[in-house]
Amino acid sequence: MSKYNVRDIALDILLAIEKNQAFSNLLLNNSIQKRGIQGKDAGLLTEIVYGTIQRRDTLDYGLAPFLKNPKKLQPWVRVLLRLSLYQMVYLDRVPDRAILHEAVEIAKKRGHKGIASMVNGVLRNIQRSGTPSLEEIQNPVERLAIETSHPLWLVKRWVEQYGLDKTRGICLANLMAPKQTIRVNSARFTQNEVKEALEKEGIVVEPGHFVEEALEVQKGNAAHTQAFREGMFTVQDESSMLVAHALSAEAEELILDSCAAPGGKSTHIAEQLKNSGKVISLDIHDHKVKLIAQQAERLHLTNIEPTVQDSRKAGEQFDKEMFDRILVDAPCSGFGVMRRKPDLKYTKTEQDVKQLARIQQDILNAVAPLLKKGGTLVYSTCTIDRDENGDVVAAFLTDHADFQKDETLVARMPQKLKQNVKHGEIQLLPDAQSDGFYIACLQKKV
Repeated sequence: MSKYNVRDIALDILLAIEKNQAFSNLLLNNSIQKRGIQGKDAGLLTEIVYGTIQRRDTLDYGLAPFLKNPKKLQPWVRVLLRLSLYQMVYLDRVPDRAILHEAVEIAKKRGHKGIASMVNGVLRNIQRSGTPSLEEIQNPVERLAIETSHPLWLVKRWVEQYGLDKTRGICLANLMAPKQTIRVNSARFTQNEVKEALEKEGIVVEPGHFVEEALEVQKGNAAHTQAFREGMFTVQDESSMLVAHALSAEAEELILDSCAAPGGKSTHIAEQLKNSGKVISLDIHDHKVKLIAQQAERLHLTNIEPTVQDSRKAGEQFDKEMFDRILVDAPCSGFGVMRRKPDLKYTKTEQDVKQLARIQQDILNAVAPLLKKGGTLVYSTCTIDRDENGDVVAAFLTDHADFQKDETLVARMPQKLKQNVKHGEIQLLPDAQSDGFYIACLQKKV
């Protein structure tokens, strides 16, 4: 496949994401598979799509002085300029002349000579004089927002919660390329067996940072292997793996995973139970419940019961004090996994955070009566926003005097993370070793 086509496809994907608020990872994977894009071309397409989304606001800041009538720009022209500037600024291995040539050819094909001439002029001007300095932005919070391409409202929010320095670290971490991490199916295989099987397929892995069943992929894509199809492992970030350790299910127990799709945590719990007991895995959507069933089947786990149910109405289906342990891996803003889903930055709003906090509260209130006395309730999210994390748990404990924070959480966490645990809670911020994640461990009083 020619490089020209790669950039043309990148433009189509980026336009579809903007127009339909579609998920970048799904659109990208579908395009790669449908068109049979392989090797370096697949790598370049992925880099251009993710990079252009990831740096959108920074790129727009760089383009602004060179555009005479930015409001009159057709969406495809703006996106073409963005993806071309992204390559010029961030991709050393692609020469500027090739980028300019491709951009002009695409502009001719999709528009007319006038547009092609404008695209050529803008990119050549930037090539000559460079993009404007970020130092011109006086306010440090605004500068950080543009520099790391995060919405200003979100950066302000994090600065209030974490301070400027820590917020800078979070924003920069969100720009890092994520590593692929896998969880060994410990019910059936050892870490060495999985490692050897993957190496035969050309995938290089190393042990994870925190969790003993984790392997970090150094080369290749483990999800496209025979070992994956045979159920030797699940693709999952280490921060996500900590949830099953926090829950710490024991043989023969009955577990409720109240927001279970697509099944990563349910299958982890089921593996820890060594196929004993039962994990009842709820999701509100039928198609997502099918995903849980598919995961269980692929991993050869027979102790998972996927069930279509709104967890806020779980009390209508299950008896009080029925479950030994309950997991609420709540729907959330996803601010801890932005580097995997960069489009989240531009689609979520402050109103969404408030609305999600209410839903999270409703789910906790609904499942609390279903837990046995002395049982464990784990609340987790893949966000770093306090409104959805510590504040939700604090409000729940205020309303439920029969629950308390479980101080034994620290004993269940890996050695390297014990210092992060405070009063039955752990908040991980996104960094080189994991996604951002929150876990609170609560116990129902006897």
